[in-house]
Amino acid sequence: MQFLYSGLTGGSIYALVALGFNIIYNTTGLINFAQGEFVMLGGMMIYTFFAVLGMPFPAAFPLAIITALVMGLLFERVFINLVRVKSEINLITVTIAASILLRDFAMHIWGRDTVTVGEFMPVKSIELPGGIISNQSVMVIAVGAGIAFILHLFLKRSKYGRAMRACFDDMTAAGICGINAVMVRVMSFGVAAAVGAAAGVLISPITFVTYDDGVMIGLKGFAAAILGGLGSFWGAVAGGLLLGLLESFAATVMPSGYKDAIAFVVILLILFVKPAGLFGKRMAKRV
Repeated sequence: MQFLYSGLTGGSIYALVALGFNIIYNTTGLINFAQGEFVMLGGMMIYTFFAVLGMPFPAAFPLAIITALVMGLLFERVFINLVRVKSEINLITVTIAASILLRDFAMHIWGRDTVTVGEFMPVKSIELPGGIISNQSVMVIAVGAGIAFILHLFLKRSKYGRAMRACFDDMTAAGICGINAVMVRVMSFGVAAAVGAAAGVLISPITFVTYDDGVMIGLKGFAAAILGGLGSFWGAVAGGLLLGLLESFAATVMPSGYKDAIAFVVILLILFVKPAGLFGKRMAKRV
């Protein structure tokens, strides 16, 4: 049971990162390989506002999220919008280049060393059947579930969420129907950056923060999205939780140094056996 509790904590973070991938994919059809950098920036922002400037957490948290949201909007305007030929390969290449630039930017601002954020609340251990869990981990799981639920309502019930889905189905037709496709695309990058930053804030007291954290967490979030089915909202949540559990239980049968390899084994197995993911729909193309 102890491994279950640990896996749910890590899986909640992977689920949020995977949701960030899906938000942009479901709007533009693009995979943003810079998504992990917004997780890192969320951690760095909460470090700046909470640990350095001494702001209370209830104020520092939303400020970190809003800052990441603005950076996500600028990301689309600076890196995506200026690409003249917006082919899939060109845009993916731009997101990889942008991730390197963001990482270098973070290194020059916050340095190469790991920074310590500190606890958001006094740490207490909670006894559960078969093990214990800290209140910090409970907060990660609860807030992660809350963000996923609010995001689900936003995408399903709000007109902006419906506009995002319409743009994914057919951007030209959505434009003819009066949807501002450019605005929707920009907003999707902002929302995805905010969700990624929320994951970075939540995990920062547990794993600390380094300027290059975005690489590994981004790849694991991508693996979770692939596992659940790229484009599937609840598939991303399930994929993240399942990946976290796989990592946790794998520690019982193999050295902990192989933990990070689990995500890549998952990517390979899914692509070999079920390319659409566990909950994804098979895509059909008209020829």
